Amino acid sequence: MLARLSIRDIVLIERLDIEFATGLAVLTGETGAGKSILLDAFALALGGRGDAGLVRHGAEQGQVTAVFDIPKNHPAAKILAENGLDDTGEMILRRVQLSDGRTRAFINDQSISVQTLKAVGAALVEIHGQHDERALVDAATHRRLLDAFSGLEKDVAGVEALWDARRTANTELEEHRAGMERAAREADYLRHASDELKQLAPKDGEETSLANRRTTMMQGEKIASDLREAQEVVGGHNSPVSALAAAVRRLERRGVNSPALVEPAVKAIDVAINALEEADQHLLAALAATDFDPAELERIEERLFALRAASRKYSTPVDGLAALAAKYAADVVLIDAGASRLKKLEQAAIEADSRYAAAAKKLSAARQKSAEKLNKAVNAELAPLKLERAKFITQVTTDEAAPGPQGFDRVEFWVQTNPGTKPGPMMKVASGGELSRFLLALKVVLSDRGSAPTLVFDEIDTGVGGAVADAIGARLARLAGKVQVMAVTHAPQVAARADQHLLISKDALDKGKRVATRVNALAADHRREEIARMLAGAEITAEARAAADRLLKAATA
Repeated sequence: MLARLSIRDIVLIERLDIEFATGLAVLTGETGAGKSILLDAFALALGGRGDAGLVRHGAEQGQVTAVFDIPKNHPAAKILAENGLDDTGEMILRRVQLSDGRTRAFINDQSISVQTLKAVGAALVEIHGQHDERALVDAATHRRLLDAFSGLEKDVAGVEALWDARRTANTELEEHRAGMERAAREADYLRHASDELKQLAPKDGEETSLANRRTTMMQGEKIASDLREAQEVVGGHNSPVSALAAAVRRLERRGVNSPALVEPAVKAIDVAINALEEADQHLLAALAATDFDPAELERIEERLFALRAASRKYSTPVDGLAALAAKYAADVVLIDAGASRLKKLEQAAIEADSRYAAAAKKLSAARQKSAEKLNKAVNAELAPLKLERAKFITQVTTDEAAPGPQGFDRVEFWVQTNPGTKPGPMMKVASGGELSRFLLALKVVLSDRGSAPTLVFDEIDTGVGGAVADAIGARLARLAGKVQVMAVTHAPQVAARADQHLLISKDALDKGKRVATRVNALAADHRREEIARMLAGAEITAEARAAADRLLKAATA
């Protein structure tokens, strides 16, 4: 519910803070006092369209803050979680309107997009008036309201899950079928290419490895003689290793008597022997690497030629031939084994279609029964609202040829305003005053299902009086027993039933140089005086005060 509304520098409002309670709150005041400004400011906080003209003259910016108390499982809390916003239990919506036309939006002091603010605002508040279409014009909203009225949300969720499974099964089938058709058109080419690449057996990185080996062999031939000569000196017949080893042995025998003289020399000769042996190993390895084998070089050249020829033929880099071979092999398998898998996928798609259709038909039948109950409940509310000759009709059109995530049905609220006239969509058939009363009847019936926690009705009692205005007030009061209701009204019968009465007035400031809108919560005596003014006009008479007393007593009876 809306707990507090704060407005700063919006049109005629300089500074305004209003505390709201549960139940029915009415806003009254003379024409031009600022009731529309108040609602425009509230709509701005809920994500409504911004306008530089909303900023009070002389101010750089205006600001509206709406504070809501909501349970943690409310849909608005889910929207916050989906957008990574903190949920503290108290939800603070703030909108800043700059004088250059730009706006900024915040929830719980975290900057967000206007679209997110609008989504949260729509989950928290519904604003309805004679010309408001948001809750009525969209047939998808009608379906959701019917499902909420009849408690079919779980059934709808089940149909949505089956729709997703059906779509997945059909997508897999179509992709497999398209693959088979593509493979079948290229069957001969694929088999030939697959066999050729299988015989070639390319490997990843093979071209680089062969090219490096070929380069090494060709360069090695040029230095092989120098390597052999060096190896002969280091490790061949002329190697000093044997002579050095013999010298070490003789020194070690003599060193028993004079170790201090011999050991340093022995160690140095050992290091030299080890270095010569290591050099010999490196030279032998280099000779092996440069071993020029004409037959091997020819094989490398032929392999590289075959790989590069295949690369040109299949317009694929040599390193991509292995992946291409695997793809062609898979396509051949698809041709050979695809028919069997196609049958399985076709059967799976048929079963998914069948499960979805069965659930959607069951849901359609439930909606038809629920539509009758909704019609009966809404029509029972119409007579006291001076719509006794009118008829409310929930039109459920089922088209199995046009399935969707929520089933086969299109739901639309129709009305027949008089016997013998042609029924039609509510938005097209009902006049402004009739539309507001149809809406009120609907909201009373749907108050505990599919409704935002705060409802705002903007002068839905315009053009009616007496018993009809009293009936509207009674229904607003009933509605306020389940959700928070705010009503802008000129009807004293409606005002008398309020739990909270707010008077909107326009006060002169600076010796009449400017005016500002004020809002005052009325206590009992002042409330009677305001209702008397609504009854009598400019001059409040004793009879008007007595009539106001009767209305207040009747409202509490």
